[in-house]
Amino acid sequence: MGLDRDLLGRVRSLDEFDLRRLAIFVRGLLVSREGHETAAAVAGPSPAGRVSYRQQMVRCGRKACTRCPHGPYWYAYWREGGRVRSRYIGKTLPEARPPGPGPGD
Repeated sequence: MGLDRDLLGRVRSLDEFDLRRLAIFVRGLLVSREGHETAAAVAGPSPAGRVSYRQQMVRCGRKACTRCPHGPYWYAYWREGGRVRSRYIGKTLPEARPPGPGPGD
């Protein structure tokens, strides 16, 4: 079953900001429907080493938004090649997370 052509056309017409918001929305749906394994597959390979988890409020960047900031959303942080990297986790922190510091560490 393919996706509706109208839907695909509308997705193609989105700007970068709205595409990122759509990606976050889709990741959240996958996590809520299928669990932690699907979220990890969508997010990509897991970072090696020490990982810390934090909740953040995020501004969407729209001038007319009256509900900013949005969230809180969970993010994972780690060091890679001398730089701090981060990855969006979702609205809820999955129970089965890799060993490492707890939230807010």
